[in-house]
Amino acid sequence: MREQQTVPKPAAKITARDVVHLHNHTQYSLLDGLTKIPALMDYVKESGMEAVAITDHGTLSGLIEFYKEAKARDIKPILGMEAYIAPRGMQDKDPSKDKVYFHLILLAMNNTGYQNLMRLSTEANLNGYYYKPRIDRQLLEKYNEGLIVLSGCIGGEVGDSLRQQQYDQAKATASWYKSVFGDRYYFEVQDHGHPDHPSKWDEQVRVTEQTFKLAQELDIPCVVTSDAHYLRHEDQEAHEILLCVQTGSFLSDTDRMSLKEFELHVTHPDEIIARWSKEHPEVITNSRAIADRCEIDIELGKILIPKFPVPKGKTEKSYLHQLVYQGLAVRYADVEPEASEKLSIADVKKLMPDNINQRVEYELSVIDNMGFNGYFLIISDFINWGKDEGIVFGPGRGSAAGSIIAYALKITELDPLTYDLLFERFLNPDRISMPDIDIDIQDTRRDEVIQYCVEKYGSDRVANIVTFGRMAARNAVRDVARVLQVPYAEADRLAKMIPPPVQGRHIPLEVSLKDNHDLKTEYEQNEQSKRVFDLATQLEGTIRSHGVHAAGVVIAPDEIVKFTPLELAQKGVVSTQYSMGPVEELGLLKMDFLGLSNLTIIKNTLRIIKKVYDQDIDINTIPLDDKKTFELFQRGDTTGVFQLESAGMRRYLKELKPTVFDDIIAMVALYRPGPMQFIDSFIKRKHGEEQITYFHPKMQASLETTYGVLVYQEQVMQISKDLSGFTGGEADTLRKGIGKKIPEVMAKMKTRFIEGAVEHSHANQKDMEKF
Repeated sequence: MREQQTVPKPAAKITARDVVHLHNHTQYSLLDGLTKIPALMDYVKESGMEAVAITDHGTLSGLIEFYKEAKARDIKPILGMEAYIAPRGMQDKDPSKDKVYFHLILLAMNNTGYQNLMRLSTEANLNGYYYKPRIDRQLLEKYNEGLIVLSGCIGGEVGDSLRQQQYDQAKATASWYKSVFGDRYYFEVQDHGHPDHPSKWDEQVRVTEQTFKLAQELDIPCVVTSDAHYLRHEDQEAHEILLCVQTGSFLSDTDRMSLKEFELHVTHPDEIIARWSKEHPEVITNSRAIADRCEIDIELGKILIPKFPVPKGKTEKSYLHQLVYQGLAVRYADVEPEASEKLSIADVKKLMPDNINQRVEYELSVIDNMGFNGYFLIISDFINWGKDEGIVFGPGRGSAAGSIIAYALKITELDPLTYDLLFERFLNPDRISMPDIDIDIQDTRRDEVIQYCVEKYGSDRVANIVTFGRMAARNAVRDVARVLQVPYAEADRLAKMIPPPVQGRHIPLEVSLKDNHDLKTEYEQNEQSKRVFDLATQLEGTIRSHGVHAAGVVIAPDEIVKFTPLELAQKGVVSTQYSMGPVEELGLLKMDFLGLSNLTIIKNTLRIIKKVYDQDIDINTIPLDDKKTFELFQRGDTTGVFQLESAGMRRYLKELKPTVFDDIIAMVALYRPGPMQFIDSFIKRKHGEEQITYFHPKMQASLETTYGVLVYQEQVMQISKDLSGFTGGEADTLRKGIGKKIPEVMAKMKTRFIEGAVEHSHANQKDMEKF
């Protein structure tokens, strides 16, 4: 059934809300677009517009950020892409015929269109890539449902034919698109093709005139666009710098790629109205009509975990419980693995002390209530497969080590009860969020584990995750200086003037130019430096490169292309076009498979010991109280020991003279920005040179192993539970607020902590406020 024709009647007066920018490149058009999405949304809102589109070159990477930022400001997001059309078929890759390509704007009208957009982009990247990710008419016809098509700029099929004065060819092309898309096909007229545009391009003006003629002949509506590559007119020079970074050129090169002849910013609606409303008001109102036809709802925050294939007669819940209790028998009752398989859950419970049974029942209930039974089965399955294959995994890193379920399933090798680790740090019962287990694998065999997942769940359901490298302040200064041909020594001096990150967080250049005295003086007194810093400020934070995340892998419950578009990464692996943040926001199961060379070294060491001494050593059963090993630490003889080999760390180890494993754990936690200030006090307290004190007697249980020094986030959680009566969930919320420095959470929890300590433990209010 044909959809209703929507060429609206011209309004009595055209206003900003009738103007919708439908052709916009953001910074996800790599090193071509400069526009940052939050700034775009602010500008759209300020200008009185109510909708806007994203149409990056051949990629959908920015869609989720765009969607969220638009929704947050009550702006309608129109999700699209500027596709590349192959001159013949997308499989044709003859250098003499297929190097050229045409542009085409695709906009999703509805969720079906969004699904088809992801299909088209994925096919272009995986199967049609030849210089650019290309599609062809055959594929476009197959996935046309729910899509609105704009004919594109002068580089589109129609625009190019008109430019070459091939009117009949343009007519034939447009007729084909109309036959497939019906009233969902529009001619695109560019704003800089208007005779009154300040940077009009005569060739574009002529093509625009021909486009209007063709539109009348074929009864195809026209719509105006700006083909924006940067946000405001004053960003034009910074955009030229960006193009030079992309092409390795200098700004002064005369034969470089340049767009400086055109004003390709997001034109203010008043200018569009002034130019077009008299003679062609419909090209403006059609932009609003297109926006009105688009309605997409992307569900964020879902839990999208694949179904785990369980034995007949079992559910994910019953099978998980079975495996957990069998594992407990092995871990805590020294039952052989084969014998544990014959024990019932009731049998195992009788073998366990009350504290273990209570902890296990609590964790299993939280996991079941959150719907994560399948998650644990999936993780346990591939880790145990890998261990059976002789692959070395890390003993457990991050919050997952706080789960006795993970320990029972052999996901981790650390007993959380021995080290007072808290489950709520891993899974907060008050907040449903996807669990996150960091999995360390010997780097020479990481790909085998991923391949196992691919074979188990299907190659169409497993992918790596893309990652974007952004220009930090120093990089931006170096890039700008190179393009402006500032001498290398001078560029290096300017870059090194920029303050380093504070606790891993980069300080925006704009802030440093105000707060840093030396930088401010340089900026105010040196004209060349001022120009470099001004341009670097505009470029800072822009995406400069993209690659594959070192660890991230996604396993989807259905074809992954139904949730995220895909691309072929440089290493030849398939990866998502959405980065880690959007993947998590969609609710997809994300794994961190981190390949570590240290684990390979351990594996090789064990192999050498076996060959030379004929001894099999189980790395997980090595005693943690070996006197000779502690003597190595006390001498600072730790070259090659992960996290303990830097000069500063070795100096502190010599001063500390560790005697128990807890000393080493604490030193690793303390040796980082922030907690480093407590290292001297920690060492003095260990050696009795400084008195060990506690703000309240109830803190002793949590702080005793670290000599009264607050070292771990778990200690904050335990103190809040013991002293202030927090639940496990509240304790984790406090931890997260402090760890991520979330002001509103910290303020709320501070009051709750102090009041709870006074009421629950009769603590002195002033002492608690000081703490």
